[in-house]
Amino acid sequence: MKAFLDDNFLLPNTAAERLYHDYAKSMPIVDYHCHLSPRDIAENKQFKNLTEAWLTGDHYKWRAMRANGVNEAYITGSRSDFEKFEQWAYTVPYTLRNPLYHWTHLELARYFSVTDLLSPTNAKPIYDKCSEQLQQTDMSVCGLIRKMDVRVICTTDDPLDDLGYHQHIQRSGFEVKVLPTFRPDKAMNVDDVPVLNDYIDKLSALTNLGISTYCDYLQALKSRHDYFAERGCKMADHGLDRIYAEDFTEPEIKQIFDKIRGGGQLTSDESAKFKSALLLQFGLWNHEKGWVQQFHLGALRNNNTRAFRTLGPDTGWDSIGDFSQAQALSRFLDKLDTNDQLAKTIIYNLNPADNELMAAMIGNFNDGSVAGKIQFGSAWWFMDQKDGMTRQLNALSNMGLLSRMVGMLTDSRSFLSFPRHEYFRRILCSLLGTDIENGELPGDFEWIGQVVKNISYHNAEEYFKF
Repeated sequence: MKAFLDDNFLLPNTAAERLYHDYAKSMPIVDYHCHLSPRDIAENKQFKNLTEAWLTGDHYKWRAMRANGVNEAYITGSRSDFEKFEQWAYTVPYTLRNPLYHWTHLELARYFSVTDLLSPTNAKPIYDKCSEQLQQTDMSVCGLIRKMDVRVICTTDDPLDDLGYHQHIQRSGFEVKVLPTFRPDKAMNVDDVPVLNDYIDKLSALTNLGISTYCDYLQALKSRHDYFAERGCKMADHGLDRIYAEDFTEPEIKQIFDKIRGGGQLTSDESAKFKSALLLQFGLWNHEKGWVQQFHLGALRNNNTRAFRTLGPDTGWDSIGDFSQAQALSRFLDKLDTNDQLAKTIIYNLNPADNELMAAMIGNFNDGSVAGKIQFGSAWWFMDQKDGMTRQLNALSNMGLLSRMVGMLTDSRSFLSFPRHEYFRRILCSLLGTDIENGELPGDFEWIGQVVKNISYHNAEEYFKF
């Protein structure tokens, strides 16, 4: 029986061990999509305790605690930080076979050298030890980033953000590149017209542009797109249930925008056309600037109305959706590609039933101009675990070129999440190593090891050109 979380964790054979230890382990990290706070980096925040660093904002852990019968007061409520941690320690033993069990103990080991299994019996000493370490200078936010050898971080930012914290980071001399990502989801939120109108008013005030027509709206959004580019942005991102690629005319979109500004509710057809028009425009701007565009597809969000009213979005009430993806995605990519205006694109899929669909789709638009131009992105959110990663890697291997994949990302709000890159690399080496052991791949460690290094780091370095 192998020991839990030893040096060869998730590595089932000698070939996998060699690939990981000799090629993957020492590679730096490019975390090209996350939800980390640029303010915390700019201010080099020092967390006051382990709860603040580890549980605040982490809806993965919150969902597990709720499933384990923990009262909301100990999750997002008013209980003390240690009481909240106690309830997490109570929950951890029940997370067996959930990725949280692996992540929890990886993070304790890699950041704090804690190798004990977290439980209610040792919650206090672990909490005290880790909280004490977090007061050390080299365990500030910037220290935690350095500790994991992170070279690039790309945050996720609304077009209204002034990017002041990013500029502060760039001026500070911090050696890690921290770049913004343009995410205009709120600019497309026609499902809530009052909220969208409030957003448009804020955009108008920020840009000093009166917005009374659709053309005005595009001009204001384009000014923010330009503003982001001037401050180092190289990527756009969209979090969507599915791609929108309806046919539309310019007069139709102008009329729909007038209806929005008048406070009218849109029909489903009008909503789809307006989203289609904006997505296409964003795609054209992304190509014009040489940005990479990302599409996170398939989430069914805010399912629990009662919880949403109390706690708001991004608090653990989202799940996998079963949307039809292929036809609209194909139409959207083709509209941009027809005039050779399709930017480098990464498509992330949340529903594993669509893995082969996505892996096959990217091949339609890889035109030889750039290696891996259209990417099937790493498994994310609910798929960000051993089985989900394995299925994504297998689908990509079968339908495309795994060797050109740009690797892993954290997609996290926590500065303690970087060991997810290690987790991914171990799974990658397990797959390739097992193929070598089975005679399905040659024992060419020099080449396959280089492929592992490329997927771990070099492919992203070349693809994004940070």
